[in-house]
Amino acid sequence: MEAKQWTVQIYINEEGDATSARAVLTSRDDTHVVGLGRAHRNPADALVPEIGDELAAARALADLAQRLQVISSHDIEGLTTPPVPSRAW
Repeated sequence: MEAKQWTVQIYINEEGDATSARAVLTSRDDTHVVGLGRAHRNPADALVPEIGDELAAARALADLAQRLQVISSHDIEGLTTPPVPSRAW
């Protein structure tokens, strides 16, 4: 059996105290699913850019996971037989 491979690339952008991340999942059939995440540093906190990167990336991955769950739920719904409607006589 051949193993499937999906690739996730994370793109991080920093602008001042704000960090945004985009997680892009690409499957072998060239399907793309995108998750987004943001982080904002409190001006009172120490300037540690890696923390913003990590937090924004984690939020983008969580968003990506949620989007995959929605896609799979819709796929499952598309395969199930709709319930028989009740009729009022």
